[in-house]
Amino acid sequence: MKVLITGAGGQLGKELSRQLKEKDMTVIALTRNMLNITDQQAVRHAMRHYQPDIVVSAAAYTSVDQCETETEKAYLVNGIGAYYTALEAKRAGADVLHVSTDYVFDGQADTPYQVDAQADPQTIYGKSKKLGEELIQLVSDEVKIIRTSWLYGHEGHNFVNTILRLAETKDHLRIVNDQIGSPTYTKDAAEALIHLFDQKAGVYHVSNRESCSWFDFASEIVMKSGLSATIEPISTEEYGFQTPRPAYSVLDLQAIEATGWQPRHWKDALHEYLQKEGRWQQYD
Repeated sequence: MKVLITGAGGQLGKELSRQLKEKDMTVIALTRNMLNITDQQAVRHAMRHYQPDIVVSAAAYTSVDQCETETEKAYLVNGIGAYYTALEAKRAGADVLHVSTDYVFDGQADTPYQVDAQADPQTIYGKSKKLGEELIQLVSDEVKIIRTSWLYGHEGHNFVNTILRLAETKDHLRIVNDQIGSPTYTKDAAEALIHLFDQKAGVYHVSNRESCSWFDFASEIVMKSGLSATIEPISTEEYGFQTPRPAYSVLDLQAIEATGWQPRHWKDALHEYLQKEGRWQQYD
């Protein structure tokens, strides 16, 4: 099987490439420097040249704050670029899996968002990702859209690495305690994507099981890595984000669980991550 990945330089793209190679699949890992998904001719050429069986559309403009000021780029990459990728992939006869986000929801719920919940994004990032979903579904009803949340992996910028770095250099951290979500280890997300290769088309939610606040997440990171920094819970208002963040972005996992994939608890996933990073400190 031949799998083409756009956005292969990102955390999820790198992990997915690694796992696919371990399974002896042929992987065409295209970073943003190798393929500009906003150039339809370039995308068409890539699909015709490589003739993939599956295309994982993981390329995205993910900076929430910068999307607000670079609106055109956000819509071009997350909307039009996603559309070109799906369109040309389908023309080349490939199956399409598109990676989306919890930001397509309004963040005001108090129970996990089901796959068919009303999308009502509150940011340009979320709106541009919603546009991408809508355009992809116009291409074909035989596509898979995978929404995920709070991703972290071994390469690149993410919350876990940031907390580890800050806790090594500061004695006191102030972390938001009124935003709730489900952390997602890229190792688990990549496994879920591969599992979905053989499943029916539709929308799926992928994350680790259970939810927490950013404060809870940071506390677990610091405690299990044996660092001594103290952590103070603060409100979103106190932190002063440039751009609104979802207060609640927990994703309902029933659709993917029905296919036989069972997500593990976010703490178990984090502990494996810290072990692999050599940061785990076990306590009785």
